[in-house]
Amino acid sequence: MAKEIVAQIKLQAPGGQATPAPPIGPALGQHNVNIGQFVSQFNEATNELNGTPVPVVISVYGDRTFSFVVKSPPAAALLKQAAGIANGSGVPNKEKVGEVTRAQCREIAERKLADLSARDVEAGSRIIEGTARSMGITVADE
Repeated sequence: MAKEIVAQIKLQAPGGQATPAPPIGPALGQHNVNIGQFVSQFNEATNELNGTPVPVVISVYGDRTFSFVVKSPPAAALLKQAAGIANGSGVPNKEKVGEVTRAQCREIAERKLADLSARDVEAGSRIIEGTARSMGITVADE
């Protein structure tokens, strides 16, 4: 018989550098989950991401055990890394803060394809390009 899921928690934590501090500690603590165990397992699973924010969905079961699924990093975080910038533009229509190529957008789309609502890499690439434009990042042809 399958375990009964008591709660599903959605969080964003830095890959490989999660701590029991907020938002992880309070979210898991209210469901009586072993926070230290989650942090160590999460850091082990996301060690190669090294500080990039990573969405995670945690399923908490009735016997206080848990399982989690790590999603791909947000498109905005990947675009900021690709463009080499700290933040997007506050006024994206007027103030451009960086530049990425279509090839970089395609790489990001390939990495995020499972989490995007796109049928293929081309459609995913267009979604990523739109995110870049909304952040004030120029998309160059190559």
